[in-house]
Amino acid sequence: MAFRFESLKVWQNALDHSNQIDLLTKTFPRSELYSLSSQIKRAADSVVLNIAEGSTGQTIPEYKRFLGIAVRSAVEVVACLFIARSRNYIPEEVFTGHYQSYELLCKMVTKLKNSM
Repeated sequence: MAFRFESLKVWQNALDHSNQIDLLTKTFPRSELYSLSSQIKRAADSVVLNIAEGSTGQTIPEYKRFLGIAVRSAVEVVACLFIARSRNYIPEEVFTGHYQSYELLCKMVTKLKNSM
C-alpha cells in the first residue's frame, strides 16, 4: 500500500460507511438531491477524506486536528440521519443501523486520536 491511511481500519470503515450513505441517498426523494442528499454525502465523504489527509506528512497535532474534523463530520452525518428519519425518508431500523455504525466510527476515530 502506497499511502499510510490505506492500512488503517478506521479509514476502511469510514469508506464503507460513506458508500452505504451514498446508496441510502438514492432512496431519498428527488427533491432532496441538492439539499439533504448532497449534505449527508459530503459529510460522509469528509470523514474518509480527513482521516486520509491527516495521516500523510502531518505533525501529530495537525493529524489530531484532522481527526477532530472527521469526528465532527461523522456527527453531521448522524444529524442528517435524524432529519431523514423525521421526514419519513428512512424507516426506524435503517436509522438505527446507520446511527450505531457512526457511533462506533466516532469511537474508533477518537481512540486513534487519543492514542497519539
